[in-house]
Amino acid sequence: MTTPAYPQPRDLLKGKTVVVTAAAGTGIGYAVAKRAAEEGATVLISDFHERRLGEAADRIAEETGCARPATFVCDVTNQEQVDGLRDAALRELGSIDVLINNAGLGGEVDVVDMSDDQWNRVLDVTLNSVFRMTRAFLPTMYERKSGIIVNNASVLGWRAQKGQAHYAAAKAGVMAFTRCSAIEAAEHGVRINAVAPSIAMHAFLAKVTTDDLLAELSAKEAFGRPAEVWEVANVMIFLASDLSSYMTGEIVSVSSQRA
Repeated sequence: MTTPAYPQPRDLLKGKTVVVTAAAGTGIGYAVAKRAAEEGATVLISDFHERRLGEAADRIAEETGCARPATFVCDVTNQEQVDGLRDAALRELGSIDVLINNAGLGGEVDVVDMSDDQWNRVLDVTLNSVFRMTRAFLPTMYERKSGIIVNNASVLGWRAQKGQAHYAAAKAGVMAFTRCSAIEAAEHGVRINAVAPSIAMHAFLAKVTTDDLLAELSAKEAFGRPAEVWEVANVMIFLASDLSSYMTGEIVSVSSQRA
């Protein structure tokens, strides 16, 4: 199946403010930040890599014709920097309508060969960061009695794949955290959902994954191809918009196969 046409903006986030983590580079974070800007949001993007973050902001402005997103360098494994990101977002945006937790770290290693450092690093970036960011941003959302958080999980939170025990465990944790935190947040008018992509192609993934594995994973998809990053971003935009107003604690699979 050929890739569909890139979507036309529909003002789904018009007047909203959006914060996106891990938005530098070419992955889902960049794609959802760009789509948020196209849908009318005022955007702040964050990443730990300062140069790539600035380049991403410039590229979003150039490609969309929208205002250049504000930026803040942040290591999501550091609570002080996470709190700094929240404070910067409040200064730049005035209030925060949407937080998109996109940071994650993978890698392939069998359990018998996995070190404590490898296990802990993947869980810290992929799962603990979602906890830290949510904990930092919820109070201001609770105070306003409104807000939306969208987390990036993975179908590996449901299914098994060799060499992915640490990543799959972290993404399953993101799913469970999404469900539990959503029940708490609902009492304060805040919604929390997540997407679970299967495979979305971008330059960094191609760099760290063998061609054979990418071909194998793509062949398992019903459409015979990986998702474009913006196809995953589309679903995140839906969850960030008022169109999903009755959804909370949900994990939406963005996949063309059975998870």
